[in-house]
Amino acid sequence: MKIERLLGITMILLSQRRVNAQSLADKFEVSLRTIYRDLETINMSGIPIVSYTGSDGGYEIMEQFRLDRQIVTFDDLQSILVALKGVQASLDDTEMDALLTKIKALVAKSEQHQLAELGETLMFDTNLWHGGGIKDRSMLAALRQAAKQRSVVSFRYTNTEGIGEQREVEPLGLAWKGYAWYLYAYCRLRSDYRTFRVSRISGLRLQLETFANRGVRMEELDARWGNQETGPLIPLLLRFPPRLRVRVEEAFGLDNVDKQEDGTLLVRASYPDNHWMYGMLLSYGPDVEVLEPLAVADTIKNLGQQIYLTYHKEAPQ
Repeated sequence: MKIERLLGITMILLSQRRVNAQSLADKFEVSLRTIYRDLETINMSGIPIVSYTGSDGGYEIMEQFRLDRQIVTFDDLQSILVALKGVQASLDDTEMDALLTKIKALVAKSEQHQLAELGETLMFDTNLWHGGGIKDRSMLAALRQAAKQRSVVSFRYTNTEGIGEQREVEPLGLAWKGYAWYLYAYCRLRSDYRTFRVSRISGLRLQLETFANRGVRMEELDARWGNQETGPLIPLLLRFPPRLRVRVEEAFGLDNVDKQEDGTLLVRASYPDNHWMYGMLLSYGPDVEVLEPLAVADTIKNLGQQIYLTYHKEAPQ
């Protein structure tokens, strides 16, 4: 613990201009006397620490000193910080905070001013606009810790059809896919690997039982599954009015959109035959016409009729 604390203090001093002893004592939950001894140990090891008195006093490492970061450039470090801050935004994880501190420590004092002056030219944030909430962050941290410790977890999982089922899994890790977090795990109920959307997990419990490594990595599962969701892909031919050009090009990509002579837009795309696809098509309301396949067009028509009946029920006699 002392070695970890000494390294932590060193990283903080390298990444910040000046730190007072009391803040270090509070952070590492030790006495002031212990911090003073730690600072002296760091100084004797060859890292020059200077003390300042007064209202803005404290401790800092000499201006000329920095860790040798070898071939990692200033721009490299800036990109790493952007990525880490984005992940940190949704992970309630103290280890991520410590990692950010260590990375910042690799930036020379002269460049730290440049880093602050430049500001953020790129931002990566995994949180949705309406916010992720403490519950989601706590669950992500718990699942990540369970994967690291190889602890079995159990939870209730609700699928897209609203059916809930109790699962017991061996977690591999977390992945950000598109706009949501997913848990990669070996499901004991299905006796195979599965992905679980974290927002559909409830009643998470970490078991005392640990599991042995099955020798499968998340990267291998990604390669095995590809980008395909559950179910076979269905090729669609869709038609949209000209006024939806921007929205359609953003949703389906320029390469999949053909502008016709009359201005209408024809889109060719493939999606799995599930509730998500029909929800996506219905989100366009009357502004989309499914030309192919006819089975999908018939389903959309039936869903539209059901929606109509929901709002046009006969008054009770």
